[in-house]
Amino acid sequence: MRESGTPRQRLPEGSRLSGILLMCGGVACFALCDASAKWLNATLDPMMTAWARYAFNVAIVSIFLNPITVPGLARSNRLGLQILRSAILVGCTVLNFLALQHLQLTQSMAIQFAMPLLVALLAGPFLGEWAGPRRMAAIGIGFLGVLVVTRPLSGALHPAAFLTVGSTILYAFYAIVTRTLAAHDRTATTVFYSGLVGVVIMTPVLPFVWSNPPGPLHWGLMVGVGIFAAAGHGLLVMAHARAPAPVLSPFIYTQLLWMALLGYVVFGDVPDGWTLLGAAIVIGSGLYLLWWERRSRRVAARP
Repeated sequence: MRESGTPRQRLPEGSRLSGILLMCGGVACFALCDASAKWLNATLDPMMTAWARYAFNVAIVSIFLNPITVPGLARSNRLGLQILRSAILVGCTVLNFLALQHLQLTQSMAIQFAMPLLVALLAGPFLGEWAGPRRMAAIGIGFLGVLVVTRPLSGALHPAAFLTVGSTILYAFYAIVTRTLAAHDRTATTVFYSGLVGVVIMTPVLPFVWSNPPGPLHWGLMVGVGIFAAAGHGLLVMAHARAPAPVLSPFIYTQLLWMALLGYVVFGDVPDGWTLLGAAIVIGSGLYLLWWERRSRRVAARP
């Protein structure tokens, strides 16, 4: 919620509720995207799945965002940064899809929930937003939660977990670059380059990984990966237009519920106690950071 010296402009409660529902729908789409990718990766190379995620995403998004419907769409004030951001996202996607070959959906998601903690940590050196002692303590506890999930010294978790860790680190840098770009380019321009650069990077790889010809179900799910990714991002944009970020942010964690449900229904996976405990620690740390940020803004806004 924006704080200022003038009276607050509160959004209607109905608008906030619709924003929350849209946020929950968006993260559900991301869960469906990951579940589809995991199913595809059992028979197809994950690089093919990653290509499909960008190719069909671009095909769908281009119906609404193209140089005709949005004049000047491709004009960027920070083209190099746009390309870097999009390339980071490709790396994040590839590492995540590779990891999903071996990890349960809930294991992958529990690790990825450390991303807001990493962003809070990286915001100091990159954005000048340094974390105080309480935020640093929350970040440290959150990383302990990731260690509970991965248990690196026990050998209990597949080494692919470290691919998810790498994907999460890349996504944190992606978030930092996205925040920087927000001051220079329109959201539509950033969305345009996200898909375009992904297709440009992944298409040359396709001939080297096209081993098993996809069947009709494979093609349907490959299209689905692109649809779910596009729908998820679209719903998140719509959610943020209806409710402030501090109201929406806690509902990001409902994605773990969708991951657990899809993991059980589609793959017969049941998360173990260590995964649930680690996820609870990470989520608790993230919620504390959100609460502390809101409190700090309110204090700073007082006359």
